[in-house]
Amino acid sequence: MVIVARVERFFTRKLTMKALFILYIASTFLGLFWIGFNFNNNVPQNSSKEDIAFLTKRLIELEKSEEHLKSLIKSKETNNEDLPIIFVVTPTHSRLEQKAELTRLCQCFMHVPKLHWIVVEDRESRSRLVENFLSKCKVVSSHLFVKTPDESVLKANESRWKKPRGVQQRNVALSYLRFEHSRSKGVVFFADDDNVYDLELFNEMRHTQKASVWPVGLVGKLKYETPVLDSQGKVIFWRTAWKGTRKFALDMAGFAVNLKLITDSPKVQFRSGRSIGMLETNFLSDLNLELSDLEPKANGCTQVLVWHTRTEKPVIKNEGKMLKIPVDQREV
Repeated sequence: MVIVARVERFFTRKLTMKALFILYIASTFLGLFWIGFNFNNNVPQNSSKEDIAFLTKRLIELEKSEEHLKSLIKSKETNNEDLPIIFVVTPTHSRLEQKAELTRLCQCFMHVPKLHWIVVEDRESRSRLVENFLSKCKVVSSHLFVKTPDESVLKANESRWKKPRGVQQRNVALSYLRFEHSRSKGVVFFADDDNVYDLELFNEMRHTQKASVWPVGLVGKLKYETPVLDSQGKVIFWRTAWKGTRKFALDMAGFAVNLKLITDSPKVQFRSGRSIGMLETNFLSDLNLELSDLEPKANGCTQVLVWHTRTEKPVIKNEGKMLKIPVDQREV
């Protein structure tokens, strides 16, 4: 189309994101106007089928133009050096569903510009599975590892909440950020591998000044947990069913912090003490944050953009039977 050709020539110049946005809106409006004009002047008036076919063709052309412009804008945004980096920290451990969990995250993060994924394995060395996986995942990543001490590992008969998980892995990621990215401009988000994330969440957190917060779905035996705001849009307390008196009564997936807070506080780490459920509040408190510093996101904390879905643990009990069935008779 003529419109698209002219727009593409504009992209050879140095445009700001604001200019690109205005250009996108203007071109969409012109496209709609062009469709209406052509429809009124060129569509045959004696055949409804021809009318529909004509209009459908024009709509398809406009949709293609819109998608093309979106891709150009996304490409421009991805290469924008001023865009803060989102550092996503994901602890992970070996299990049957591990690759499936990581695949879901990879295919989500692929759509987020300027994202650096820090994957930390709970092992004494890197696993070949995760190493090969990250080499194929089209996301900028760093692959770290550290083994959780035996005394901190959950036993088979212990409840999930009995001992905090991923503490050592998150702390290794913090050390890595301080050493490798002390001068970077960005935000840090702790994303466990058993959650589901809406892409909009990353747009919300990217420009965090100190610490941003939002609701988390399917957590704490509630439909959602969330910060509660006053009439001025400030956090005053928390909607949670457990230890609501905590200063920061939120989930690990419910906040992000500016990288500078972490690099300016070199001794702050996640504490693995005996206080159950205090990881988040202790970490944010150690960064000298107050409720007044929190930046509510997700439309004033009215939208859920992350969920604790948790993949069901697979029951594998029929593998032994497969050994008794000839290969040519097995159903795959």
